Amino acid sequence: MKNYKAHKDNRPDTVNEPDLSGTYTAADYLQWKMEEFAELIRGKIFKMSPAPSRYHQNISREILRVFLPYFSKKCELFHPPFDVYLVKTEQHYKKTKNIVEPDLCVVCDDSKLKDFGCVGAPDLVVEILSPSTQGRDQKDKFELYEEYGVREYWIVSPENRSVILNVLEDGKYKTLRPRIESETLQSVIFPDLKVELKEVFKDVKYK
Repeated sequence: MKNYKAHKDNRPDTVNEPDLSGTYTAADYLQWKMEEFAELIRGKIFKMSPAPSRYHQNISREILRVFLPYFSKKCELFHPPFDVYLVKTEQHYKKTKNIVEPDLCVVCDDSKLKDFGCVGAPDLVVEILSPSTQGRDQKDKFELYEEYGVREYWIVSPENRSVILNVLEDGKYKTLRPRIESETLQSVIFPDLKVELKEVFKDVKYK
């Protein structure tokens, strides 16, 4: 797994705290030097939580245990801080209004990988819900990932101890029924990728 240094670490200190009510593009984003990591969704700034909770980290760790050996030779696997620039065909990355930091993402097309992140849609994205982000993950990011062509999108719910798998078919997501803690989650686009959810949620005590 490659460890790309976050591009924001090298940005000029020109704008410390942009107006959160404004609308921006990646060109603006690259000029900011903010204390917190942030995402840009349809031009609007969304600050990320300063640190993920313990249960969030536990879930991410257990999924990584499965992903790392599976994707070691065929694709690249990333976790934050890692900027994903969602772009339309032939659109310059600095013009996009959508920059996200998925909890986990898999990129199989090396041409999308730059020293500052990914330009284009990952093949697989995993988002782990938290009280502060669940609305964004289930609606705003769902719509973005569908629109920009993320082939498979997993939404992990620590509270329900379940995972919803969304698979892109003809430009729209087909949402499969939730897989619960006692089941095995099998990817559609990577049929040999299977995750035992009892292992994913074993250390999660959600309150």
